[in-house]
Amino acid sequence: MNLSQQEWASQLEADNNAVILDVRTDDEWNDGIIPGAILNDIYKGQGFIYKLEELDKSKNYYVYCKAGGRSAQACSIMKQMGFENTYNLEGGFMNWEGKVAQP
Repeated sequence: MNLSQQEWASQLEADNNAVILDVRTDDEWNDGIIPGAILNDIYKGQGFIYKLEELDKSKNYYVYCKAGGRSAQACSIMKQMGFENTYNLEGGFMNWEGKVAQP
């Protein structure tokens, strides 16, 4: 499900079953992250899938990338793998106005 920046942030804040998933590259990750995010680079192909398989499917996943394209793709893959609740950050990290942390 695609959520606007505001919807994504407010829903995340109220969700105590949330996991924030960053699907960008290591270099992008090093530019700053949404606090609490875990990294799983979608460009790693099968490695990306292996890391997804280790995650708890009962959690709610808030997924982002730089602009929203890769994270939409990640949400689609996750749905196929049985993840019920995935939320894509529309506009991605480059439009993020919330807190930013250094990894």
